[in-house]
Amino acid sequence: MSDAAIRADGLVKRFGDVTALDGVSFEAPVGHVLGLLGPNGAGKTTAVRVLTTLLVPDGGSASVLGIDVTKDPHRVRGMIGLAGQYAAVDENLTSRENLKMVGRLTHMAAADIASRSDELLRRFDLADAADRVVRTYSGGMRRRLDLAAALMHHPPVLFLDEPTTGLDPQGRSELWNVIDDLVETGVTVLLTTQYLEEADHLADYIVVVDCGRVIAEGTASDLKTRLGATVIEVGLRDESEAPVAIDALRGIGPASVDGKVLHLSLTHGDGAAAMVEAVRALDGCDLHPATIALREPTLDDVFLELTGHVAEQASANGDAPPATGRRRRRRAS
Repeated sequence: MSDAAIRADGLVKRFGDVTALDGVSFEAPVGHVLGLLGPNGAGKTTAVRVLTTLLVPDGGSASVLGIDVTKDPHRVRGMIGLAGQYAAVDENLTSRENLKMVGRLTHMAAADIASRSDELLRRFDLADAADRVVRTYSGGMRRRLDLAAALMHHPPVLFLDEPTTGLDPQGRSELWNVIDDLVETGVTVLLTTQYLEEADHLADYIVVVDCGRVIAEGTASDLKTRLGATVIEVGLRDESEAPVAIDALRGIGPASVDGKVLHLSLTHGDGAAAMVEAVRALDGCDLHPATIALREPTLDDVFLELTGHVAEQASANGDAPPATGRRRRRRAS
């Protein structure tokens, strides 16, 4: 990718005996969304903290819009916005007061602070609640305010570190729409997430990290293609049946197990015929699955294949956001 707005080259970061980043490299082109995908402890947040000058790397280099993050951190901070996993707003102030405070902290001209605050309050659908204290806001409203604050000084590059963590499906969907709109205006976004559907919806390019290393990268379609045309999901009645089921299905395709669910990856396009064959193979071993379904591969399947485990969700219930119908058109890289 050319014209990189964000570049990481062999980043290394250690915390005592723990290596959080072990040679991580990636690029995000101007005006695109880069999705940094991985489970808890993969190194996503550490990478963001290095790129936003909050941590100094132990090795490698990084830049934002061509500015080295370690050599000129002050200039980098003036070019970026950052919204983390938890809304960094003052609950005892109104949203208007929060934005004005951020404007002063980022050294905006006094004449511009009020107009920019009003613009962002309208843009993030907070105008009607602008003079209510933030502690009365819903989680989605707080997250939108946090994002508005990150954009107060017109940064061309935005870092979103798991911005939808803890939001309900509707709140996540609303924030997706906001991010889509931002990218349409030319803002470059680096998004870290554990929600695979989120990366699929928002990111033009995805980098998968695990244990501090990049283990795969490409578009969502590229990553899904690794699994073949379709996936058969077999719901087992007991986890102890998994070894026998995997052996029985060996001739159809590679299989992996997550609890009582067996994922069978197909390397040919005739999924219906393969499912009939799978049922016969299981019946021949006197295995009677609780459920069996045929579907297209998802990024969950990719992550399972790459890492050997599922991506940990950021909320206890792991609900995926509903489809919004506003999926942003991919830009050419």
